[in-house]
Amino acid sequence: MAAIAPIKRASLVQSLQDWARTDGLAWIYIFKAVLAALLALWIAMRLDMQQPRTAMTTVFVVMQPQSGMVLAKSFYRFCGTMVGLIVMLALISLFSQQPVLFLSATALWVGVCTAGAARNRNFRSYGFVLAGYTAALIGIPAAQHPDGAYLSALTRVGEVSLGILCAGAVSALVFPQHAGEQVRNTVRRRFTHFVDYVCRALSGNMERAQIEKTNLAFVADIVGFEAARSVAVFENPESRMRSGRLARLNSEFMSASTRFHALHQLMNRLRASASATTIDALEPFFREVPPLLLVRGEPVRNAADAALAAQQLREYKAALPERVHVKRASLETNAEFVALEFDTACELLYRFADDMLAYAETYASLAAPSHERERWVARYVPKTNMFAAGISGLRGAVVMFVLSAFWMASAWPSGGTMVLNAAAVCALASSSPKPSVMAAQMAVGTMLAAITGMLVVFGVFPHMDGFVLMSAALVPALMLGSYLTTRRTLAGVGIGYCIFFCFLAGPDNLVHYDPTGFMNDALALVLSMIVAAIAFAVLLPTDAPWLRRLLLADLRREVVHARSGRPARVSTHFESRTRDLLSQINALAADQPALQREALQWLFAVLEFGNAVIDLRREPPRDSVEKTLDAVAKLFDRPKPARFADALAATERAIADTQNVPGLQRVVSHLHFIRTALLDPESPFASNVSHQEGAPHAA
Repeated sequence: MAAIAPIKRASLVQSLQDWARTDGLAWIYIFKAVLAALLALWIAMRLDMQQPRTAMTTVFVVMQPQSGMVLAKSFYRFCGTMVGLIVMLALISLFSQQPVLFLSATALWVGVCTAGAARNRNFRSYGFVLAGYTAALIGIPAAQHPDGAYLSALTRVGEVSLGILCAGAVSALVFPQHAGEQVRNTVRRRFTHFVDYVCRALSGNMERAQIEKTNLAFVADIVGFEAARSVAVFENPESRMRSGRLARLNSEFMSASTRFHALHQLMNRLRASASATTIDALEPFFREVPPLLLVRGEPVRNAADAALAAQQLREYKAALPERVHVKRASLETNAEFVALEFDTACELLYRFADDMLAYAETYASLAAPSHERERWVARYVPKTNMFAAGISGLRGAVVMFVLSAFWMASAWPSGGTMVLNAAAVCALASSSPKPSVMAAQMAVGTMLAAITGMLVVFGVFPHMDGFVLMSAALVPALMLGSYLTTRRTLAGVGIGYCIFFCFLAGPDNLVHYDPTGFMNDALALVLSMIVAAIAFAVLLPTDAPWLRRLLLADLRREVVHARSGRPARVSTHFESRTRDLLSQINALAADQPALQREALQWLFAVLEFGNAVIDLRREPPRDSVEKTLDAVAKLFDRPKPARFADALAATERAIADTQNVPGLQRVVSHLHFIRTALLDPESPFASNVSHQEGAPHAA
């Protein structure tokens, strides 16, 4: 029995630690969100601001689990607020006496901002959301009283700024959680996972399903890492000093993973074509790679370990060309030896070692506060398809036009609330993979907020005396909304509840008990969201196949950009853009594994061909090679059997043209890789391969 007690205590401690890392963090966030909201409300009331609830609403709009996220979102909210303020003052000065022109101009501006919010992602899109929403929030009420428009606008900006300051202060000072720590953990974990993947893949013990799952995880990791890095720069000077190297680390990881995938695919094709002599010659070189990525037999755990791994890779890379030359010379008398296969694999191995060395060196440089590798100009910039963003903007403008027309025709007292809220919902939901679901969830949350708010305002507030008792009445209601935002499947409900509970039930210095006005405003809010949800579901819905096909075409066209882009930055742009597009496609096909697998298959093809195109562009120009690059670009621009045949024929002609020319061994290797990729039975072009062609991987 005595031995059982320590076991139970250890189990209890372990359970508490697990809870603290999961639900415990969620409850800390809930506590901080409610604390910041009440702090903003108290200060706004003490300063006798016109609408303290605006400050409280702002807290829930910008509040995030990590302080860097709060600061980043606050920064873009403030910028968007100022832009919206300036635009709306201009529109009021021009059209305040013409309601039709004013509402039309506001609808067009909201459409432009909604398109910008859909085009940009992460917190950068939030600046566009607020530029449109602030214009409607300030302009629609102020246009009805243009003589007080300027003062009203400044008051709103002051209330929004107060909410931003309170959210940022509480997030940074009370149980702070930093995005920088997440970035550091990701750097360590990703290097270890990639090394493990390299070791298992080179051993030949990984099924294709495992490879696909691992690469999907890498794509999600790359996108998430960039999002965390972009907000970590707001937290402290240390994160800002390393931001360039972290961006470079992400780019070099993409390059290394792409190069390794190409090498692994080529080896699979060699095994499929029974090239035993080439495989036996190459495997000793491959077996030497995994130990180079370890330090004293253990995974790399920090920057110091990465420096030792980099030194091992540097020595291996320096000795590799001579060793390959000796091995090749010893095999030339073997009748079964295919030099082109051997040269292509060795070229890919050398380039993988080079990319992996750069990755390890950048990782090692993070140990120093500043380093020359910080000078990195290329950036990962997530973008949505321009046409899809334009559709989102048009949809937002249409919703604004329709609701504005209804307001003018009905003269509904809460019509202005309905119109300005529609601007916010359209912009907020446009960046969601399923905006119609997001808008519908927000409508449900708003209905719940209306019911709760009515109970609080008309049933509880009249019995409260002083700020402390009023806060006691608000805390349970605010905690409910904050809790809902921490549940992944109910996040939209939580967002709608938190924002619009504050809008409906948030107290002002002089509380007006007007049940009719309350119910009118609540109905206006819910109606605007229902109309927005219908618009998202009917007007070219984003969860329909057209958007996925559009993004898939964008993914393929990255090979075209690799052919025609500026040489200085084409590689970095290519690597980041392909991953970002796959991330968007997977978000649209979250519950459709067959579509995700198709998109991943195209990603592999785009990465293989795109990198081969970029490598060939760095070699001395040759007419037959240029024709091959053009044919490959045309194939990916619009895949057709005729274009596949043209690309294959052009590649074979280029190989014949360059194979016996001294100094063009690398060119021939890249061309041979393109040919094997075209004929790969697992590629998206497999249906175009003729069964009568013969051995697909022969030189």
